[in-house]
Amino acid sequence: MTAVSFSREPAPAGQGRVQMQFDDNLLLPMLFGERDQHLDRIERQLGVSIVSRGNRLAISGPASAAEVARAALTALYERLKHKLEVDGAAVDAALRHASIAGSEDAVPLWDEAAALRTRKRRITARSPMQAAYIRALRERELVFGLGPAGTGKTYLAVAAAVDNLMSGTVERIVLSRPAVEAGERLGFLPGDLREKVDPYLRPLYDALYDMMPAEQIEKRLATGEIEVAPLAFMRGRTLAHAHVILDEAQNTTPVQMKMFLTRLGENARMAVTGDLSQVDLPRGTRSGLRDALETLRGIEEVSVVEFSEADVVRHPLVARIVRAYDARDRRRAVRRGEAEEA
Repeated sequence: MTAVSFSREPAPAGQGRVQMQFDDNLLLPMLFGERDQHLDRIERQLGVSIVSRGNRLAISGPASAAEVARAALTALYERLKHKLEVDGAAVDAALRHASIAGSEDAVPLWDEAAALRTRKRRITARSPMQAAYIRALRERELVFGLGPAGTGKTYLAVAAAVDNLMSGTVERIVLSRPAVEAGERLGFLPGDLREKVDPYLRPLYDALYDMMPAEQIEKRLATGEIEVAPLAFMRGRTLAHAHVILDEAQNTTPVQMKMFLTRLGENARMAVTGDLSQVDLPRGTRSGLRDALETLRGIEEVSVVEFSEADVVRHPLVARIVRAYDARDRRRAVRRGEAEEA
């Protein structure tokens, strides 16, 4: 018998009944969750009923939802088989993965091809698009990660950089952001350089500290193996043997973006992340990120991965907030179009 076996039973039209059987009873408490909280989570999100008896599960409900529940539970069980934890976020990821048509052909969320290793943890993809993003970060020298907040585009880019540093693929990490709020006029701010730029680069530090022990980060910052700097400090440099990340790239100008992209040196990797719906540039200023995407379209070595609200992996409310703002922006665009026609 395989690790998970299942059978479909006769059911009324539009309804599904699936029986599942697992080969390792010791893994089931972790699969089901404390007081069956993981099963409850699946029931609430899909509108199905799940009943457990020993090493068997019975799933009933709308046929499509029952199939998603079966696929998600199978994926979660495989995670446990590969000695990876299953928590609420993993359950949500498995449900997203299973609900996308053709996901059975996608890279499993526990597979090495969809995972990154850092000092603190092994980071795995939480959506099919994240899996595609991780593959691009592994395989391409220049990757653009686009999409709304909460999709993991910056976090995974930093994780890929830490993975490459630990494996010796690169010798250092360079993290950068445009300090738009200060207009890049950092000399007018109080304190030394680090105190001036830290408020704008804090999200990059947060990602680093989530992946490496604090003492290692401080040591590598002191030796230059890790550098966190505003975009203005990239001018005139050639970044070789480095994994370079530009975050919040929608807030660059075309001149700044060209300057940054041409810093790419020998044996270097570069990731550019941003959200084109959150441009903070002065009105009428063209985003360097949008300009670069149009300019570099068709270059085979450049990979562009676009996330949507369906890929948001933060609190479920974040996805609903993103959808609400997108819907509002679409309504405004329609009204502007109607006003122009009038």
